[in-house]
Amino acid sequence: MRIIFAGGGTAGHVNPAIAAADYIKSRENCEIYFSGSKGHIEEKLVPRSGYEIFLFPLRGLSRALSPKGLRQNAAAVQNALAAVRECKRIIRRLQPDIVVGTGGYASFPMVYAAQKCGVRTALLEVNATPGMATRRLVKGADCVMISHAETEKLLGAAKRVVLTGSPVRREIAEIAGKKASSPFGGELPVVLSFWGSGGAQYMNEKMVDFICLAAEKRELANIHASGSRDYEKMKEALAARGCDPEHAENILLCDYIYDMDKKLAQADLVICRAGGTLAELCAAGKPAIVVPSPHVTDNHQEKNARILERAGAVKVALENEISGAELYDMAARLLKDREEMARMSACALKRAQPDALENIYNAIRDTVMH
Repeated sequence: MRIIFAGGGTAGHVNPAIAAADYIKSRENCEIYFSGSKGHIEEKLVPRSGYEIFLFPLRGLSRALSPKGLRQNAAAVQNALAAVRECKRIIRRLQPDIVVGTGGYASFPMVYAAQKCGVRTALLEVNATPGMATRRLVKGADCVMISHAETEKLLGAAKRVVLTGSPVRREIAEIAGKKASSPFGGELPVVLSFWGSGGAQYMNEKMVDFICLAAEKRELANIHASGSRDYEKMKEALAARGCDPEHAENILLCDYIYDMDKKLAQADLVICRAGGTLAELCAAGKPAIVVPSPHVTDNHQEKNARILERAGAVKVALENEISGAELYDMAARLLKDREEMARMSACALKRAQPDALENIYNAIRDTVMH
């Protein structure tokens, strides 16, 4: 098979595609390419995984009806149309058997171009509520792969829907039930925190309070990924508070976590957003405090989080209702409740979808063959 995976903007759209690509390559001899947006995380992650990627100067649509928002939308449409023309040229040259969209506005040009060129297309939706790109492309897609059964009723125009589960890299699934030694040494429990590949300025400001309390009280150790945009700002803000993460014995501040499997294995508790990361938490069996991003289409992150909250796997905190100090207290209390932590871990593992990669492989093959 010759496959193009299209998607990006955030790691939540890129990592599932890489996981699926790696699995397909392990099953058969094939050619796999990626497409995405310039200046976003796929530009780093995809080449690190050994795949060629086609990049386009894409940007998302603004929800604001201000002059600035309208100008942004006009530029976004122009960029998307130019990208579609280039994608058609790539498709005619490569002649792929299928194009698989994994979400985000970066997925639209290649999938749309494939549909216009008569190439089979499939969509992978890891969120409970379909994103804008999925909704725009679903009518022309030959197959839609979903992670939550609840999603199917929101895909009325779909020709074929397959409940596959959300793909997780093998190295993350393999740490389930395991606990690696702390990178800090000693007996302090480890909290791993991150807000996605781009970071989140509002929550990083709260994490300054969290990290300062962790450094002061020494009840826990914290590994925090700020995102590249906020890394230097966080260092400066912490320094202004008298906290130097480079010399603190229980703090590690970085811009991005490339070895997520190792960091998850070291963590006792995770604090994160509620996108594609949730599938990784379940596969690894890690209890978590989830703070959904409110700045997403149809508030889909909170819907994702509430599903796992009802299953007993996570605690949910809304970002406009919790301070950095309150988040710290919540984490510290939870870490002391070993029974609750063990219960959450077991509930997370019950929500894991170990057959997702095989299901996705079969769905893609069936779409190509039929």
